Amino acid sequence: MRRLTFRQWVGYAGFAAVIVVTAAVAVWSGDILRAGLDPQVPFQTYEPPAAPDYKSASSWALLDDGRSDQASVFFVMPTTFDGGSGWNGAIDDARANAYMRRVVLPNYASPFAREARVSAPLYRQASLYTRLTLRDDAREARAFAYGDVKTAFDLWLQNHPTGPIVIAGVEQGGELAARLVRDELTSRPALKARLAGAYLIETLVSQTMFDGRIAPCEAADQTGCLVAWMSVQDGDEPAARRALRRALEWNDRGELVGLGGQAICVNPVTGSTAQPRAEARQHSGATNATGLEWGARPALTGRLISTQCRGGLLWHSAPDADFLTAGGSWADRRKIVPYNLFYGDIERDMAARVSAWRTRNGGS
Repeated sequence: MRRLTFRQWVGYAGFAAVIVVTAAVAVWSGDILRAGLDPQVPFQTYEPPAAPDYKSASSWALLDDGRSDQASVFFVMPTTFDGGSGWNGAIDDARANAYMRRVVLPNYASPFAREARVSAPLYRQASLYTRLTLRDDAREARAFAYGDVKTAFDLWLQNHPTGPIVIAGVEQGGELAARLVRDELTSRPALKARLAGAYLIETLVSQTMFDGRIAPCEAADQTGCLVAWMSVQDGDEPAARRALRRALEWNDRGELVGLGGQAICVNPVTGSTAQPRAEARQHSGATNATGLEWGARPALTGRLISTQCRGGLLWHSAPDADFLTAGGSWADRRKIVPYNLFYGDIERDMAARVSAWRTRNGGS
């Protein structure tokens, strides 16, 4: 057997070192990037950005924008602020707002605009980092964001005193919208009576949080109920476990705590909590609307996925569509995906609930 020379030993050792370093980067790069978003300051001593003035149009991403006046929608946006410099983002953060206008509004606010006028406040949202840790500081930052949403909602209500309303939120926005529905509507019967539906998209909440005061939707023409779901692709058990492990909801003291029971799952394809699998032929349409200007309705691809509520999650088949892909930076890949599997289903569901509300209230 030929003996290796010193130079060959050095070469092999160097090659092995490269492999070890490459493997370490692959394993720990997420931890390194996540650590880079940590503000490195306790929330109690943190100085948040200036509060929005919701009497000014500049504090709103949308203000009564839509293609119909059948209903009024209060829409709470998902996370667009990465963090690093603070626990909560300023409402004029250029990078966060660019992502919001390019991805969030066309994919997630636009489905509500076909049947309504949509208003979406800019708020000092908790950073992406707060979604990646269960630290108390992160929970406090998420609770802090609710104050802005509540202030915006109060003023919005003054300007929308009659007619059907819809409250909608996505991811962080769904978490905040859930508290808004629980705290405001359940204590104000007249306001609750105006609710066509509350959409908590990609949001995990349990019925325990609502204590039976507002129920999940059991039928597509039911009003005053919750349409909530968290979607997971069939077979992705790690993603399901991760979502349930990180899930937090509000207690009566305004604190974020673990789920108090099985999460609510209303299948957006059927508009109900029914367990049987909805076949792909029932699916109304997915789209990738990223980059579209506000007001432009994207093309939809229907009959694409089957769906089923199981174990508090909405399981769906893998979509066979190249346009439903998520790219971008490490941080962007951990935000809401830049497409909407249920764009057409949300449009259809909301139209049915608003129509049912108007029928039951004499068209007013």
